[in-house]
Amino acid sequence: MKWLLLVGISAQQQRVVGAMQLYSVDRNVSQPIEGHAAAFVPFTVEGNKNPSNIFAFSVRNQTGGKLHIIEVGAPAEGNSNFTKKTVDVFFPAEAPNDFPVAMQASKEHGLLYMITKYGYIHLYDIESGTCIYMNRISGDTIFVTAPHEASNGIVGVNRKGQVLSVSIDEDNIVSYITNQLKNPELALKISVRCNLAGAEELFVRRFNMLFGQGQYSEAAKVAASAPKGILRTPQTIQRFQQCPSQPGQASPLLQYFSILLETSQLNKAESLELARPVLQQGRNQLLEKWLVEGKLECSEELGDLIKAHDSTLALSVYLRANIPQKVIICFAETNQFQKIVLYAKKVNYTPDYIFLLRNVMRGNVENGASFAGMLVQDDPPLADIESITNVFMEQNLIPQCTSFLLDALKHNKPEEGHLQTRLLEMNLMSAPQVADAILGNQMFTHYDRAHIAQLCEQAQLLQRALEHYTDIFDIKRAIVHTHLLKPEWLVEYFGSLSVDDSLECLKAMLTANLRQNLQICVQVAGKYHEQLGTTKLIELFESFKSFEGLFYFLGSIVNFSQEAEVHFRYIQAACKTGQIKEVERICRESSCYDPERVKNFLKEAKLADQLPLIIVCDRFNFVHDLVMYLYKNNLQKYIEIYVQKVNPSRLPAVVGGLLDVDCAEDIVKNLILTVRGQFSTDELVEEVEKRNRLKLLMPWLEGRVHEGVNEPATHNALAKIYIDSNNNPERFLRENQFYDSEVIGKYCEKRDPHLACVSYERGGCDMELIRVCNANSLFKYAARHLVRKRDQALWEHVLNPENTFRRPLIDQVVQTALSETQDADDVSTTVRAFMAADLPNELIELLEKIVLENSVFSDHRNLQNLLILTAVKADPTRVMEYITRLDNYDAPDIANIAITNQLFEEAFAIFKKFDVNTSAVQVLIEHVKNLDRAYEFAERCNDPTVWSELARAQLSSGAVKEAIDSYIKADDPSAYLDVIEAARANDGYEDMVRYLQMARKKAREAIIETELVFAYAKVNRLADLEEFISSPNIAQIQQVGDRCYDEGLYEPARILYNNVSNYARLASTLVHLEEYQAAVDGARKANSTKTWKEVCFACVEAGEFRMAQMCGLHIVVHADELEELINFYQSRGFFQELIQLLEAALGLERAHMGMFTELAILYSKYNTPKMREHLELFWSRVNIPKVLRAAEQAHLWPELVFLYDKYEEYDNAIQTMMAHPTQCWKEAMFKDIITKVANIELYYKALSHYLEYKPMLLNDLLLVLTPRLDHTRAVGYFQKVGQLSLVLPYVKSVQSHNNKVINESLNNSYIENEDYDSLRESIDSFNNFDNIALAQRLEKHELIEFRRIAAYLFKMNNRWKQAVELCKKDHLYKDAMEYAAESRNTEISEDLMSWFLDNENYESFAAGTFVMYDMLRPDVILELGWRHNIMDFAMPYLIQCVREYTLKVDKLEVSDETRTKEAETNNQQPLVLGEQLMITSGPAPYSPMPGMYGMPQQPMPQQQMPQQLYNGGYVGTM
Repeated sequence: MKWLLLVGISAQQQRVVGAMQLYSVDRNVSQPIEGHAAAFVPFTVEGNKNPSNIFAFSVRNQTGGKLHIIEVGAPAEGNSNFTKKTVDVFFPAEAPNDFPVAMQASKEHGLLYMITKYGYIHLYDIESGTCIYMNRISGDTIFVTAPHEASNGIVGVNRKGQVLSVSIDEDNIVSYITNQLKNPELALKISVRCNLAGAEELFVRRFNMLFGQGQYSEAAKVAASAPKGILRTPQTIQRFQQCPSQPGQASPLLQYFSILLETSQLNKAESLELARPVLQQGRNQLLEKWLVEGKLECSEELGDLIKAHDSTLALSVYLRANIPQKVIICFAETNQFQKIVLYAKKVNYTPDYIFLLRNVMRGNVENGASFAGMLVQDDPPLADIESITNVFMEQNLIPQCTSFLLDALKHNKPEEGHLQTRLLEMNLMSAPQVADAILGNQMFTHYDRAHIAQLCEQAQLLQRALEHYTDIFDIKRAIVHTHLLKPEWLVEYFGSLSVDDSLECLKAMLTANLRQNLQICVQVAGKYHEQLGTTKLIELFESFKSFEGLFYFLGSIVNFSQEAEVHFRYIQAACKTGQIKEVERICRESSCYDPERVKNFLKEAKLADQLPLIIVCDRFNFVHDLVMYLYKNNLQKYIEIYVQKVNPSRLPAVVGGLLDVDCAEDIVKNLILTVRGQFSTDELVEEVEKRNRLKLLMPWLEGRVHEGVNEPATHNALAKIYIDSNNNPERFLRENQFYDSEVIGKYCEKRDPHLACVSYERGGCDMELIRVCNANSLFKYAARHLVRKRDQALWEHVLNPENTFRRPLIDQVVQTALSETQDADDVSTTVRAFMAADLPNELIELLEKIVLENSVFSDHRNLQNLLILTAVKADPTRVMEYITRLDNYDAPDIANIAITNQLFEEAFAIFKKFDVNTSAVQVLIEHVKNLDRAYEFAERCNDPTVWSELARAQLSSGAVKEAIDSYIKADDPSAYLDVIEAARANDGYEDMVRYLQMARKKAREAIIETELVFAYAKVNRLADLEEFISSPNIAQIQQVGDRCYDEGLYEPARILYNNVSNYARLASTLVHLEEYQAAVDGARKANSTKTWKEVCFACVEAGEFRMAQMCGLHIVVHADELEELINFYQSRGFFQELIQLLEAALGLERAHMGMFTELAILYSKYNTPKMREHLELFWSRVNIPKVLRAAEQAHLWPELVFLYDKYEEYDNAIQTMMAHPTQCWKEAMFKDIITKVANIELYYKALSHYLEYKPMLLNDLLLVLTPRLDHTRAVGYFQKVGQLSLVLPYVKSVQSHNNKVINESLNNSYIENEDYDSLRESIDSFNNFDNIALAQRLEKHELIEFRRIAAYLFKMNNRWKQAVELCKKDHLYKDAMEYAAESRNTEISEDLMSWFLDNENYESFAAGTFVMYDMLRPDVILELGWRHNIMDFAMPYLIQCVREYTLKVDKLEVSDETRTKEAETNNQQPLVLGEQLMITSGPAPYSPMPGMYGMPQQPMPQQQMPQQLYNGGYVGTM
């Protein structure tokens, strides 16, 4: 981007001035230019090689319009300067203010498109600046344009949103410039520049003139520049070839070709003619150069011509000419086989790839393999894969074939299964390792698996054979050879077999060689035991008595199996194979076997080591059985081993077992003493205690105590022994800290309840202690324990009403426990417990004993509070007594509680006793509800707070005046909001003034001053109001004014609005005061639409229409408010005033579409004569759809048609004009609009309408509608209504369409009018009609000319016989002879000749021999002439026949002589010719020479054909 342009326009001196700034990017400078529109375009001047940078711009100033076309920047190297052009731009007189708005350039055509504001387009030639065309294309301004690449024109959008496309008609522009502009020179230039037709005659004339003058170079230039190549023909080349060369100059032909090469590409004929001399001179490099430069048109003939000299160059020609078969041949001849496939794909050509592949294989196997791979890269392949495989196998190229097939079959398609089989088969027979690798990759799945399996077994590939075998017998035969198979694979293979087949194979393997195959079988069984079934596998191994195999098999799964049978069988197998350690491990770790079964088996096995049995019995609690078994079998050492080393925790069970078998106590004691491991003392004591042998443990227990053991079980056992032996147990229970109190307490309950209480108290077992005390009536002990314990949950339990022992327990608490305690917490806890248990009477009894009697707790504040509160709840009659007697309690809280319990007098007494006046008066007001007592109390105490409380109460009760008095006495303005609200409600604005004046002195609040202002207004103290608002204040004057306005206080409102300058509300107020002039002034100051509306409506209501119009002018400019204004006027019947208002508003600067629209609607309703004038002036500014509805409702049909036309609803316009022709019919308008309708059906309705109302104008309408009319339907319609004769001019004008219905209609019309000349002309010119039907109709016509036309029609439809017969009937001899001759039918011709003779028409017979000469047989004519004795009439024919046959015989004689001479010459030639034939092709086929008169000659006899030698043999020509 080297040049930039900025364009702008401005209004100056009542015209639009354009200003542009041209900027050079390279030079970084700009230049201001006066102009409106401009464009840049590259343009190549005639004679220049490079395009010039053209800058075109247009301007319209006071002197007129100009178009400037200049070159910007320096010319390109080798270019001549572009001559600046300045031309005048014509602007029509009706567009005085028009100016250019857009300019676009077409670089393809070298033209400028200029668009003006008024929608005119100007078309200019860039080179000459000539104006080619100008017209108006849009009635609206086109505001944006852009180049349209598809048509090399421009596209634009106007204000209506219409998209306009403008381009030149390339077929007619040259003839237009020649004929209309009379500028042939410009036509020639544009034709050459754009290669356009239309100036052919000019170029031909000029070429012939120059050629005739010998100016061959100039003539060549004309021929080269002629558009569409009209002069670049073989005839032109032939003319240049025939021209003589001038000495010292190049030949005219070379000059012609040189000029063509400089300017353009040669065509086919030119390329051939140029190549011939160049090849003869051996200058192939010139052809190659021209091909690279694209100067030659490549063709097959050119390639054939070059191939004899240079195959590579010919290949280049064939490629460019797209001759696939020749390109493939060249690639093959030059060994470029890899390019064959790529080229064939590119051009979509399919050669014989198999033939090509065989040829490649013969020369180079590697290239052939690569070529074969290329043939199968696509899907589908380019050649049949099997055919390619056959080519490889023909030469036994198995490795190459294998590589090819691996690549070709990689997609593993089902239809390639036979090829997969063939691939594997060839490798299994020749290279088994390759086949093994292929099968290992699992590339193929569709081959013959059974056949391949047998081949694999023969090749000793047993693994692959097994992978493919499916029959169990084949599998068993191969699988026993495990030494040839990989163990890992074999194990995995069993996963693909069924359960039964797997078991059969395992059995076969064990039968064949147990020792060799046992390990594999164990691995298989271990991996697939879940599928095969563990039981079946165990039975299999046991059937071969292979306990070793069973051991290893079960050992592989026992750690993961949950089956009891597996674990048991494994223990059995381990025992039988001597694997005792494994037995111990399974017995210790497994939890899946049946312990009872294993225990019994181990007992029966009588192992040397009893450790497995010990483990089983210990794990599954068979200790008693174990002890009895070991003791009875004298295996006591294993008992010691068990409790000392295996599981010391089982000592209690062992001791129990030994005691059960009456083992000596010494043995048991020693066993207990020797065990040092961890065991449960509780269990040991339990086992011994169950057998009443507890004292047996006393020495051991005391020893443990002396050792410092703190275990509760040990001390529990000692406590039980001491209790049973009564060995000072209470002391032990109180002093020992390690026994379990709950256990010992329970143990003592039946023996000694007191000891049980001691034990429970020591251990904190409260519930058990209470239970024992209740059961044994130990209430005093329980009461003391409860008071000391201070446990609320425990108190809740014993004070539960459901407790039958509650009363005696409470008595002991009051009488004994609390009397003994001196601790306040004990008392507090007990009191809370009584309160929580809801025992008020008992609590009062308790508290009176503590508080009213002299005790340490008499002045306790909480207890006094509690006593009063309890009395409030339980016995309110005592409350006043307690209030009077007690002084140390919380008065406010107690009073509030009394209020809550409806004890208002007691509460008032408390507040009064403690001088809490405010609370006291609140009680009187809120609870006693006696305002008189409250007033007396306030008078007596004279406390401001009391007066405030009283005032609030009075205000709430509705005594507003008294409340205000009380507030004034209290000097309290705090409740001003409530006072204001109450005063409003009671209309007490006089009292409110007093209160607010007091409040304003204490508090400067906006609401106080605001309400004071309103109160002044309310009581009509306007002087005080004006004085107040004129002084400093914080009142909300606007708000007060609004309130006054709302309540109808318009005079105060006026004062207030005037004070705050709220002119809008002031105007409204003045309206209510009926001061309309002042209201209008206020509205003008407010300048608000709402205010204008209010004042306007008020003025209308009052009949002040002048002032209403002043206001309305400010309203109608707002589209949103217009409808309301119109509805207001209309609802009150002021139609003319409304129309006057809108008419006055049309001249406003802000007039909008709504105003024009509504005025049009008003005219349609109330002043119809003015509507048409209004629409003609302002149709573009109205809302046409809305006005359409109004006009339709008012039945204003002309106006409706006018609007439909402007709104481009042409269909509706036509329908309206046809529906109301007497009111809105205009012929010119109708014909103009009818061509624009979208619904074609309206055409036919219009025809019907014209037929009814305007029949004489029907042809004019039809001519207008012709381009879009369905002529078949139109003509059919007129035929139907019987009015076709009325529209014959139209029907004739459209007969050029050769429509069947039109043709038949016209033909019928000609027949009816007996116009046979027109009928014959119609038949000859237009053939689309039913020929036979017309002929059959005409052959019966009364006029001979029509019957003659019928014969003509029969002839045209090859019904020769009917045509001739019809001519014979009407004696039309000439026509009959001509039709018979044209039929080329001998029979018809001879029948006609016989008919002539039968009717003795000898002259016609003689004429027939001349006319039908070729169709007549000489013997027939001779016979007819002889029989009818008219040989004189037949003789001319016979003479001609004799002459013709004589000439034929002469020619045969000459031909025979020539043939004889040629045969003699051929016999003299040598047997070995100078140029031998290749073995793959014979000599050129023999083509016999044509004989005389077109008759073929007989071929040369076979024995006369020569034979040729080839390498010592004979090759005969076929």
